[in-house]
Amino acid sequence: MPVTAKDFQIELDRIFARTNKLQSNYVDVRSGDLHTTIGDYPGKNHRMPTCCKVMKNNMKNGDEILDQPTLGNGASLIIRYYFPR
Repeated sequence: MPVTAKDFQIELDRIFARTNKLQSNYVDVRSGDLHTTIGDYPGKNHRMPTCCKVMKNNMKNGDEILDQPTLGNGASLIIRYYFPR
């Protein structure tokens, strides 16, 4: 069964909950790491564009893109999410 946007969202929510519990001011999330945690990456059936879209859709005012590939979506996308959210 292919990885879905919901799968990425669930894992991102877990990361946010863990960060909040630790009372950290921010968390940096790299798309390649997020996708690897969920599965199917690297691989021919990867869903990196979906992973990046979910990450970008979770950005709020003040969050920032620290790094991204030239085309915008790829394993090197890193977003810093600030807390509290």
